[in-house]
Amino acid sequence: MTYTVAVSGASGYAGGEILRLLAAHPDIEIRTVTAHSNAGQPLVDHQPHLRSLAHLTLQDTTAEILAGHDIVFLALPHGQSGQYTDALGDVPLIIDAGADHRLTSQDAWDAFYGGAFHEPWTYGVPELLVGDGKQRANLRGATRIAAPGCNASTVSLSLAPGIAAGVIDPGDIVSVLAVGPSGAGKSLKTNLLASEILGSANPYAVGGTHRHIPEIRQALAAAAGAEPASIRISFTPVLVPMSRGILATSTAPIMPGVSDAEICAAWEDAYGDETFVQLLPAGSFPRTADVLGANTALIGLAIDRAANRVTVVTAVDNLVKGTAGAAIQSMNIALGLPEDRALSVNGVAP
Repeated sequence: MTYTVAVSGASGYAGGEILRLLAAHPDIEIRTVTAHSNAGQPLVDHQPHLRSLAHLTLQDTTAEILAGHDIVFLALPHGQSGQYTDALGDVPLIIDAGADHRLTSQDAWDAFYGGAFHEPWTYGVPELLVGDGKQRANLRGATRIAAPGCNASTVSLSLAPGIAAGVIDPGDIVSVLAVGPSGAGKSLKTNLLASEILGSANPYAVGGTHRHIPEIRQALAAAAGAEPASIRISFTPVLVPMSRGILATSTAPIMPGVSDAEICAAWEDAYGDETFVQLLPAGSFPRTADVLGANTALIGLAIDRAANRVTVVTAVDNLVKGTAGAAIQSMNIALGLPEDRALSVNGVAP
């Protein structure tokens, strides 16, 4: 069966990456691409690397244009998806790459985003531990999927195994992330100009203000079978001069009486049979270059007994595993297709 697809926000980074991956999907027909200010222009004027889609023209983003497809991807700025999802009830499958349907708590939404709160959808991180299983089970047959925030899913995948196994303390997590500016979208902003970023590392959203914090707490609480209030995290992202990528270094205290073997087993048991989340051998740690263009999260684990903490270093491509790849992987699961269809574990080098 071939599924017809519409992609909104198609002139942006996330929309372009969704299109790049879908273009190689044998079960997908990309029928419609939409934008706002760029409507009426050829798609390749804004995504010149998508040569196989040169025949498509960006249309206006309206519910009427998005309707009538089997699948709709929404790659819009936070707070803009809800106005369309409310009007697309007849679309069999909608996947939102924005934040509008990620959070289960309206209080958390109000504190970090503001504006209209929309119902939470099935979270699109298949490998995430949830209670006694994984989020993959909840995605099977799903009709509404909230693709994750790239920073949030990276930190959640990093720490969920240790929290679920009870080998680390979720009340004292510290995560520092080196992130590429493409995660902030394509809109022109002074702090994202090349002249501001090149040759510099720039922290932002410091002091517990980043919008992905409640999403991380929600995901890790689900892994622990606890309330989000039990998760305490100091989260600091730092913009670095690479267009793509996240390198997340997360630490948490070791619980009393836990052995090194029990710590290692928590991550090995969680990801030993996963295709797209891979634990590296002891003493090895990932680079963002190793996952460029891949739907892969690579994880390195260290046990620091002097500090009594576990350190987890995780690398992802923020536009693939962090956003578009996670969305398409979740789509494949929801539709009963092979989970890895149109997705690769191989990065691009050099």
